[in-house]
Amino acid sequence: MFTMLHLGLGSFHRAHQALYIHQLREAGDTRWQLAGGNLRPDMADTIAALQAQGGAYTLETVTPQGERSYTRITSIKHVIGYQPDLAPLIAVGADAATRIVSFTVTEAGYYLDAKNQLDWAGFPELKADLEAVRAGTVSASGHTIYGALVRLLRARMANGAGAVTLLNCDNLRHNGDRSRSGLLQFIDALGDAALKAWVEAHTSSPNAMVDRITPRPTPEVAARVKAATGVDDPAALMGESFIQWVIEDRFIAGRPAWETVGVEMVASVQAYEEAKIRLLNATHSCIAWAGTLAGMLYIHEGTHDAEIRQLAFDYVTDDTIPVLDTPEHPCPLNLALYRDTVLDRFGNPAIQDTNQRVAMDGFSKIPGFIAPTIRERLARGEGIASVSMLPALFLAYLQRWHRGQIPYTYQDQAMDPAVAHAICEAADPVVAFAADRPLWGELAGDARLVDALRVADGRVQDFVARRTAG
Repeated sequence: MFTMLHLGLGSFHRAHQALYIHQLREAGDTRWQLAGGNLRPDMADTIAALQAQGGAYTLETVTPQGERSYTRITSIKHVIGYQPDLAPLIAVGADAATRIVSFTVTEAGYYLDAKNQLDWAGFPELKADLEAVRAGTVSASGHTIYGALVRLLRARMANGAGAVTLLNCDNLRHNGDRSRSGLLQFIDALGDAALKAWVEAHTSSPNAMVDRITPRPTPEVAARVKAATGVDDPAALMGESFIQWVIEDRFIAGRPAWETVGVEMVASVQAYEEAKIRLLNATHSCIAWAGTLAGMLYIHEGTHDAEIRQLAFDYVTDDTIPVLDTPEHPCPLNLALYRDTVLDRFGNPAIQDTNQRVAMDGFSKIPGFIAPTIRERLARGEGIASVSMLPALFLAYLQRWHRGQIPYTYQDQAMDPAVAHAICEAADPVVAFAADRPLWGELAGDARLVDALRVADGRVQDFVARRTAG
């Protein structure tokens, strides 16, 4: 029996990776099981419910046509409660039976700047965790993925537990390569040459693309599960019927036979992840920012709004598809079909996905999801009118946040609130926004970017004025 240890038992993992392992086990392949826990003391009620249920929970899935189905997931065999020193997680990770350590900590949880370097200055919690690992103490700021992996891998090395694959399951471009680079930079900062050599020789970090819309669970989900199945399940959750996982087949210590349950095992995920990040993730954020500015609560409301849908459609059609599918580098995906499928998925009213959830982390989504298209269009001497609408929407959203007028709590791990407020208070917020180097990298202050954002800002202000009139 082999174990896949997952760090971050949030809704997405339980609706995605855990489902695939469950399907394998249901098909008779019981060679792999899941263990998992969190790096921080959050989700305490859900963790307690999962522990009480032996790791089992009910997943509700909903099609765009409103058809619901229910699956009892039983692949998580060991739910690990939070402990400040992470000792229970480390013990499982250091066991020779554990051959894969996977993780979901959100895009901003990797602390990487535009040049894929750890941003020590911008994230005090990163430096705090480094010092805690160096001192052998528990970080008061909470554990970063790098500090947790260092603790785990040191224990694994000491135990002689053998090789392990580190599998990133977050929406991060080149997620395996980049999280591996961050880990090695963290180890370099520790000065632990022995651990670095061991990691380089005994771990692999395949890139992967993951996709399934999984809103935060609400009490209504548990009520529907109870009505449909008779099971009172406080750990129930829901997701859309669409699901996709594409992984580079680079596992150093074996892997589940995922290809038998629909996972795409490939040599390179680059085309898939670019399509997903730019056509899905960026479009999702566009609709969330625009929907919030228009006074909407849910993603499907914005998707069914003709003007907002057109903004998203134009962004993809005018500026994004042309840089992802070229005569020199043809895309293996039908991007126009992918675009239409994405918009159909976003329009699913049964998902009840909130603008609050999707709008978060704009300071990591602009450089990760949107700036690459702007950069590539400008490098080719092409216009950026449609793609510029997305950061312009975020700037208007940020200005509303600055005034305390967002009707929910905005969360952004990559945002320095002082910097964000300063942008909004500047004599020319467009110039200040375009000059922010963490957002734009080498494009910061570029006159072409400023000019395009100025035009887009005017369009967004018109949009907001029309939607808030009266």
